[in-house]
Amino acid sequence: MIFRKNVQLILRRFNHSKIYPSAKDAIDDIKSNQTILVGGFGLCGIPENLIKALNETPEKTGFTMVSNNAGVDNFGLGLLLKTKQIKKMISSYVGENAEFARQYLQGELEVELTPQGTLAERVRAGGAGIPAFYTSTGVGTDVQLGGIPIKYTTDGKEALIKSTPRESRVFNGKRYIMEEAITGDFSLIKAWKGDSFGNLVFRGSARNFNPAMAKAGKICIAEVEEIVPVGTLTPNEIHLPGVYVQRLIKGLNYEKRIEKLTLTKDEDVSKTATSKDDVAAKMRERIVRRAAKEFKNGMYVNLGIGMPMLASNYVDPSITVHLQSENGILGLGPFPKPGLQDPDLINAGKETVTMIPGSSLFSSDDSFAMIRGSHIDLTILGAMEVAQNGDLANWIIPKKMVKGMGGAMDLVSAHKTKVVVTMEHVAKNGRHKILKSCSLPLTGERCVDTIITDLCVFDVDKKRGTLVLKELCEGVTVEDVKKNTGCDFEIDLV
Repeated sequence: MIFRKNVQLILRRFNHSKIYPSAKDAIDDIKSNQTILVGGFGLCGIPENLIKALNETPEKTGFTMVSNNAGVDNFGLGLLLKTKQIKKMISSYVGENAEFARQYLQGELEVELTPQGTLAERVRAGGAGIPAFYTSTGVGTDVQLGGIPIKYTTDGKEALIKSTPRESRVFNGKRYIMEEAITGDFSLIKAWKGDSFGNLVFRGSARNFNPAMAKAGKICIAEVEEIVPVGTLTPNEIHLPGVYVQRLIKGLNYEKRIEKLTLTKDEDVSKTATSKDDVAAKMRERIVRRAAKEFKNGMYVNLGIGMPMLASNYVDPSITVHLQSENGILGLGPFPKPGLQDPDLINAGKETVTMIPGSSLFSSDDSFAMIRGSHIDLTILGAMEVAQNGDLANWIIPKKMVKGMGGAMDLVSAHKTKVVVTMEHVAKNGRHKILKSCSLPLTGERCVDTIITDLCVFDVDKKRGTLVLKELCEGVTVEDVKKNTGCDFEIDLV
């Protein structure tokens, strides 16, 4: 059997064929303890067949997996977590996988949480032969300072391994931190179509991290839905040249699971399914309606998961706003109607979406070039805490909530992008969320420009470290705001 496999491998190399008969054959020489880069965003564009093939070789363990997400409990990389084949994850957002959180908090799994744009750029740099780079993402946070738990004790009370501080430098009066590139022994990716030269075409938002991961692996194994003859794909439509791809398989029996099926109903999208007398629903609507007034004609806007995304329902119909999603879409449309959902088209919240005329698709590294390069005019995000100087905390509660920072750190680090926070003025237990200083680990320092709550609107004077009360919601007094705010503020009502 071993002799026959060796003969097949020799013949394949002699014929320069990149096509392998199965996922099992393609991953056969992956060894325990290697570093593997995996494409996909959530469950969109993941190499289902290659992951399953690895899962069927449980004797291979100790992997370091580099992937934006960790799948869900019973699909994607979640399969390899369940069989304890993964020793370490390098990811940006893992909030959808309960088994991941359990293993991490009980000291069974090492986790290096990395801002999503930094992850994309570290992998892109690795594929381009660049050993390191400087970025403003994470400046002033625990990413720069170090100390983020990588591995806990079995009782979850102490960190055995912590992240190390980053080297920093000042360029043109602004602080930046150094991040090192990522490469891997193998990269496992998914594309729509490929030819025998390894040229690939992606579909919808399933492009995401796949091109960058392909370039940074010593051996890239790609699975595709269709293998076409050489010449079928025109040069203009090829997204990833075959030079980056060493092995190719045709995937079988794709599930293409949708994490969050979200549909538009026939009635007005601004009407929620919640009863009108639901106080919480009314409060959220009041906040997002005010947030929508931040939109200006021609703006390029990124909206965070949850309440910020609802602001898109209230865009003034007389203006045009271009909605960007960090997984690779510019020109988000409404949620699809029932039956028209596409698993290859999701937003950053893993919800099914549509695209408007004039929209475009691109990779995750291109997406974060837009974000980190300040090409996005406005971002609206949620928050757990905001300080009077504009510090923001919204990504972790140590030892309790482990989701990761996703793209938030990148969004707030762009020097020319306006950052608006939408949130309830106080927590459900009455605890202040607007404070003199944040008690939770920061997402960004002095980054928030405007705070919109169910009580009022604050502008942030970041130079002076002061809040300025600009608007009161109907029925709210200045005294109400003072009572529910954990810091002093100036008043300049308009």
